Amino acid sequence: MIEIKKLTKQADNKLILRGVDLSIKKGETVAILGPNGAGKSTLLKVLATLIKPTSGVIKINGMDLKKNHIEIKKIMGYLPHSSLLYDHYTPLENLIFFGNIYGVKNVEQRAIALVKEVGLSFFLNEPVKNFSRGMIQRIAIARAIVHEPEILLLDEPHTGLDQGAIVILNNVILSMKAKGTTTLMVTHDFKQAAEICDRIIIVKNGKIVDDFRIENHNLGFVSEKYEQLVEGVS
Repeated sequence: MIEIKKLTKQADNKLILRGVDLSIKKGETVAILGPNGAGKSTLLKVLATLIKPTSGVIKINGMDLKKNHIEIKKIMGYLPHSSLLYDHYTPLENLIFFGNIYGVKNVEQRAIALVKEVGLSFFLNEPVKNFSRGMIQRIAIARAIVHEPEILLLDEPHTGLDQGAIVILNNVILSMKAKGTTTLMVTHDFKQAAEICDRIIIVKNGKIVDDFRIENHNLGFVSEKYEQLVEGVS
């Protein structure tokens, strides 16, 4: 599904990604952990075709990212730190707008269903500018999946969410997984990573320093691995 070989990214004479090799199978839900400045968000931006790699090869569904970026964008959903929503639009208007970009059929029905799925039906026709940070994040999640993407890229999606909204988001991710969606999630929230992911990747200084599967939602195992590799705790 996703094949990355010898990926590097340099910016302002600083090497942010240093020869990343990564293979992700269809339907996997993968958490990317690491300290600030490790290159996690940069990796997502490269995959989302927002920034170009300095060197290396990325293939998605057998397509080369450099040559087929337009086709690849159609099968991706991306949630960055910003919502990308139009704040003077309502949730319904936002989702219809983005759905039309992707050619979603029955887009209004799809938009209404998604607003309900993220628990904001009561605010369907309220301008987003009146929303709290957590409410905006919920609609931003709906925006990222409006076209039912094959690949979902999430950059710290739990930020600003209360416990109820976290449960809703996790259920959305798991329901997408059930449909075969492949998800990469940058997060600092080990608990959520352990709760919903099959696999953990730890990034440090632009390199993958560990890559392991997680079983039985073992939060302690994830924390222990992270401390050993990133914080130097033995």
